[in-house]
Amino acid sequence: MVAPSRIFAPDLLAGQVIVVSGGGTGLGRAAALELVALGAEVVVCGRRPEPLEETVALAGERCRARVCDIREEDDVAAFVDWTLEQHGRIDTLLNNAGGQFLAPAESITPKGFRTVTRLNLDGTWLMTHAVATKAFIPAGEDGRARGGKVISVTLSPHNGLPGMVHSSAARAGVETMMAELSTEWARFGIRCNAIAAGQFGTEVFMTKYPQEMVAAAAGQVPLGRLGRPEEFAWLVAYLASPAGDWFSGATLTLDGGRDHHVGPWPIEGSRDAEGRPLQEARRA
Repeated sequence: MVAPSRIFAPDLLAGQVIVVSGGGTGLGRAAALELVALGAEVVVCGRRPEPLEETVALAGERCRARVCDIREEDDVAAFVDWTLEQHGRIDTLLNNAGGQFLAPAESITPKGFRTVTRLNLDGTWLMTHAVATKAFIPAGEDGRARGGKVISVTLSPHNGLPGMVHSSAARAGVETMMAELSTEWARFGIRCNAIAAGQFGTEVFMTKYPQEMVAAAAGQVPLGRLGRPEEFAWLVAYLASPAGDWFSGATLTLDGGRDHHVGPWPIEGSRDAEGRPLQEARRA
């Protein structure tokens, strides 16, 4: 059994069915475990079966998994159909799946650029559109659209990450997509939001990127540390809960202040010998 939530009541999401793409590792797995702990039925998907099976083993009987490549329209349609066959409904979609590679812009080929945007932007659209048209927009027993929630993960800082122009462009597109859909699909009771995630101490982050980059990451955050995966999971749970019902078209930045400033303040050159911020001498 998963550990109880440290923040929320254990039955907060009881009766909900929540889909988590990229649920086999990192932030997706953390979110899936928290959602299960709160009573939700969770369906995780991803391209590799082994990590998904590990998530299910950790989460228990209220979590199911199916392999799905979100870049492929037929895969996405089959996955959503299967989820509806298993559970009869979907209440929230967490678009967490994504990825990128570190490279200076001049060395990224057109194929490499398309690979990243196809996953992060096109894949998010395919999942969002399929869940909306198959689960959220069709009328329920009362004749009204069922509605639902879409939460899409993007990146902070918003001015782009040097070395990741492909992902920066794609994630900006996702934020605009969520904002636009929050208006267009409000008539169906669909709420669309984004979480701009900063740097979290996931296993993927700690092992995938150059160790020099990993070692320097916490020093670029004003709060002086990397995010903890459970902090991301708590925000997802909040948005999925009734407390998140008034959020739509928003981008919530979760990054320890990184979006506003690089590193702790005061920076070198703006502090005195004791480390205090410099200030102007005032007239008496």
